Amino acid sequence: MKVDLYDFELPEHLIAQVPLKDRTASRLLTLNKQTGEIRHQHFGDILNYFNEGDTLILNDTRVIPARLFGTKKDTGAKAEVLLLTQLEGDRWEALVKPGKKIKTGAVIQFGDELEAVIEEEGDMGMRVLSFRYEGIFQEILDRLGEMPLPPYIKETLDDRERYQTVYAKHEGSAAAPTAGLHFTTELLEAIRAKGVSIGFVTLHVGLGTFRPMSVDTVEDHVMHEEYYSLPVETAELIHATKARGGRIIAVGTTSARTLETVARDFGDKPLQATSGWTQIFIYPGHTFGLVDAMITNFHLPKSTLVMLVSALAGRDHIMAAYEEAIREQYRFFSFGDAMFIY
Repeated sequence: MKVDLYDFELPEHLIAQVPLKDRTASRLLTLNKQTGEIRHQHFGDILNYFNEGDTLILNDTRVIPARLFGTKKDTGAKAEVLLLTQLEGDRWEALVKPGKKIKTGAVIQFGDELEAVIEEEGDMGMRVLSFRYEGIFQEILDRLGEMPLPPYIKETLDDRERYQTVYAKHEGSAAAPTAGLHFTTELLEAIRAKGVSIGFVTLHVGLGTFRPMSVDTVEDHVMHEEYYSLPVETAELIHATKARGGRIIAVGTTSARTLETVARDFGDKPLQATSGWTQIFIYPGHTFGLVDAMITNFHLPKSTLVMLVSALAGRDHIMAAYEEAIREQYRFFSFGDAMFIY
């Protein structure tokens, strides 16, 4: 299957640069995955699409201020580090710029309180590095680091918390699970009041968010590993929801990838608490084991995320919905509008 099948022309002015003041003020395009019917709503209308007995699954990862700017200790040359995955202790997998000039053994300084030693080199600027510091690393990172906004966002983010979901809990992501940015505490309370259950999974968003597809054929793409966790409470909630005939609604592609990883690993066996690393790549032809519906944002052309939503709703329905969204001037990407596929 050709990657070009998931390409489309996106006017640059539709790429949302800043979040809306009100999280729930975004627009909502609803897509019936069976019929292809499209409707235009506002995000607060999402309540009308939930049924008593459904369960909403949210990714409670928290974004760390993972972008660091420093200098090479020996030359004073500027260097940029984007933390992606904590390996163990103070060792991290990271993207480093300029990748060609920062070799194994190099030391990067970040002010007077933090430095990193490059231990291993990988492709496309990938490095494994180890930090040296005195004090508490997270506190130092909070002082020195910046939010790792995607490269298509050129504006400065005034409030860090607007790139966090209101339920963000477990630190470790290099990017936000952006479908969840539309929810407020009040909306979540209204959802519960309607008889809809809410469960949480964790998937720390890593390199896969930043790496473009460099192949021509979909099946040749290899996803980067990301850490996930399914707690026992969520496993029990999913089982109870399926038993009563309710729907599992994934909030975002990260929640969907976590749920489908678990579905693949457990098969027909009862779900249990689990955690690990996933490279699952969902594209048309995938049979969904747990996810019945999904809330998601509008994604980049030729991205693995467009392929994932196409697996759920069908490529033709998704491409028609994207064409409609562009025609109707929806806002795209991380701070953009939302889609509900049901």
